[in-house]
Amino acid sequence: MAERLVAELGSGTACCGWNHCGRRLAAGAVDGSVSVYDSHPSPSSKWQAHEQSIVNVIWLPPEYGDAIACVCADGTLSLWEEVAEDNQLPTWRKCKVFEGDNCRILNVHFGLHLGSLKMVTPYSDGQVKIYELLDSLELDKWQLQAEFQNVTDPISRFGKPACTSASIAWNPRRGGSEQASFAIGFNSDSPHFNSCKIWEFEEAHQRWLPLVELDSPEDKGDRVCAVAWAPNIGRAYEIIAVATCKGIAIWHIGLNTDPDGGPLAQNVALLSGHNGEVWQLEWDMGGMTLASTGGDGMVKLWQANLDGVWHEQAILDCNGSHV
Repeated sequence: MAERLVAELGSGTACCGWNHCGRRLAAGAVDGSVSVYDSHPSPSSKWQAHEQSIVNVIWLPPEYGDAIACVCADGTLSLWEEVAEDNQLPTWRKCKVFEGDNCRILNVHFGLHLGSLKMVTPYSDGQVKIYELLDSLELDKWQLQAEFQNVTDPISRFGKPACTSASIAWNPRRGGSEQASFAIGFNSDSPHFNSCKIWEFEEAHQRWLPLVELDSPEDKGDRVCAVAWAPNIGRAYEIIAVATCKGIAIWHIGLNTDPDGGPLAQNVALLSGHNGEVWQLEWDMGGMTLASTGGDGMVKLWQANLDGVWHEQAILDCNGSHV
């Protein structure tokens, strides 16, 4: 297979986001600038989005045009959309800025449900806020739909933890019968908030409820570094990957049920191979291959064989070689 240079990223690049549909790359830098690349090593657009470093760049679903969200190190979140005037090069326009008041926005993730766009934002005090877009043509019109803490016991009050990061994965299924759901885990000083939990929207009472906790007794409270929900092309269960200090746990959800009829979560594999913290997890479009990147500068590809045993399929180093 021929290799092609997609983009030449500068030394100040802090994060990247890939647009699968448009095959475009957005890169955030430590100086607060954002660059977009279109089939050429040099950026087609570059602008100053924030005064401080960009820590995450996420593309919105393609149904909402060419738009991205930028999470800044100062805890603010900005939304940008590409606009094209007649006979002029496209430019990027700021649509909306979200601020965390007395806490920082740590991350952002978008999900579609019944034709509505939702945005999940975790905060440094352990809160999770969910916004809904009111007008598909106006990316500045958002309404706060829900706010809760990432704990399974609604009665308990654990105070406000100090969270340094959070990872989110929206259920990629788009069927009309499925409830809206997402998985989220924190990296904080409070084990009650850390463990990855799946939250599901209950239509009857218009509220979000914890569905299942992805946490083994021996790993309870481990800090979560990354979460990825696999696309489902016909399985009777869901697959979610959760990275902690112990490795990458592969979970099956819904293969069996508990006595109350709820889905059970089964830890089917623990993948260890990175020397240091896992930074990011990504599934392929078929939900069969998992890619992981870590502080060791390696990219690893994982797959399960016909017997359901997970193994390391390939390793890619920072120079592009593979084995």
